Amino acid sequence: MGKKPVAAGKSSFDFIDSSIFFSNINIHRNAQVADLACGVGRYSIAIEKLLDEKGRIHALDLWDEGIETLKRTIKEKGISKIKPTIADITKRIPLETESIDFCLLATILHDLSREEQDATLNEIVRILKVQGMLAIIEFKKIDNGPGPPLSIRISELEAEEKIKKYGFIKMYCGEISEFNYLVTFQKKS
Repeated sequence: MGKKPVAAGKSSFDFIDSSIFFSNINIHRNAQVADLACGVGRYSIAIEKLLDEKGRIHALDLWDEGIETLKRTIKEKGISKIKPTIADITKRIPLETESIDFCLLATILHDLSREEQDATLNEIVRILKVQGMLAIIEFKKIDNGPGPPLSIRISELEAEEKIKKYGFIKMYCGEISEFNYLVTFQKKS
């Protein structure tokens, strides 16, 4: 059994305004999507509805119970476009170089050490296609509501500064709930 992450089983998807989220991400119908640290796959299941038969979601998480739950869910719902995989996103992500159109990191960046953040972002750069999109959802740096302690929260500006160092251009930044924000980036050519 894999080590259970701090926030395992919880999903920020329960807090966000999904209409704001979906109106600010641009996922084409046949996209190859990576949902990194997907937990039980709430975002993957929602994004799956946007894809045609050629689109795929690679749902990766180190937490084996979450991946097993996602496997059961997609089997029960007859979903074939999601590929759940146990993987440590701070190591080599088991996806081909420049194979992903859209990558999601939903409320995970704050849980990673600086070294793990760097390793993960380097891997995202490797797997994303040129002009591929990266979406970051995090808890606002406020001392109330759900989410991690204030001391590890990442502000919108901190997220933007960190991600830009990896050759990304900010496309959007805005609130998607009382407690969460979304920042999207495009990989430079």
